[in-house]
Amino acid sequence: MNTARLADIAAQAGVSEATVSRVLNGKPGVAAATRQTVLAALDVLGYERPTRLRQRSAGLIGLITPELSNPIFPALAQVIEQVLTRYGYTPVLCTQTPGGSTEDELVEMLVERGVTGIVFVSGLHADTTADTARYDRLQGQGVPFVMINGFSEKVSAPFISPDDRAAMWMAVRHLAGLGHERIGLAVGPSRFVPVLRKEEGFVAALREVLGLSEGEAQGLIQHSLFTVEGGQAAANVLLDKGCTAIVCGSDLMAFGAIRGARARGLSVPKDVSVVGFDDSPLIAFADPPLTTIRQPVEAMGAAAVNVLLEEIGGNPAQRGEFVFQPELVVRGSTGAAAS
Repeated sequence: MNTARLADIAAQAGVSEATVSRVLNGKPGVAAATRQTVLAALDVLGYERPTRLRQRSAGLIGLITPELSNPIFPALAQVIEQVLTRYGYTPVLCTQTPGGSTEDELVEMLVERGVTGIVFVSGLHADTTADTARYDRLQGQGVPFVMINGFSEKVSAPFISPDDRAAMWMAVRHLAGLGHERIGLAVGPSRFVPVLRKEEGFVAALREVLGLSEGEAQGLIQHSLFTVEGGQAAANVLLDKGCTAIVCGSDLMAFGAIRGARARGLSVPKDVSVVGFDDSPLIAFADPPLTTIRQPVEAMGAAAVNVLLEEIGGNPAQRGEFVFQPELVVRGSTGAAAS
């Protein structure tokens, strides 16, 4: 490798050229962390790793996610892939798309390729109407797996979830504190576990914080699709009901709610406050920057991999759910209720 490239890599890694040379030639005397930094610098600059430095993969791990148009899914995938790579595994990303491959087809393909384990993100396990026998079959084939978002007692596996009920409490307390008394909830279809939990948390919070009956609170929940269009449609109904604040089941739905408010000539947050859910990448750059509930993506992704690797290593983790605390991130889309 010529000196110019050595200098580039050394600058990128923040080490001496001599150290880079030692790493590239496989010489001893370099700390493991420094070696990783140099290899990362190679990757960043787009240089190929010398053959002798390419690790043999510990095995393939399937990662099955829904469509990637909602930025929370690529964010989770990225964390999971980074952690897997650190442990020497090769991640295989499989995306379910409407009209494309189904979860069952993707699982079949992964099992045929001899994957060591599978991570399911917001899959059929989160759908209360789906048949869970498919997961029993997968267990029968000896493939360990872990589920993110959506718990089912019928599936014997480790689950990783954010606390959806607590998230709704945070949002309602925040909005009530700003003087809002008619707060609506725009969420996805009610057959999904995270949606049911958000509903429960929302109804309980409205009862406790604002003194509404269960029936009154239920009347302020609008189900739609987890998309910008879905958020706009749900917001239209809630605005017709006189809501001055809307909590949304995803950041994309929140964008739709803001669009719906603006289409009526309303201003956010002067006339209507909007809260999202996920804190997916780039949300802080929205106009106005979105107040949202942040899913602890780093912690959840790392936990999912660690639990799966325990399963693979023959130390099964507890069957059940590991619940992670979300946090409210207050930005510019929420403000005091118009008097």
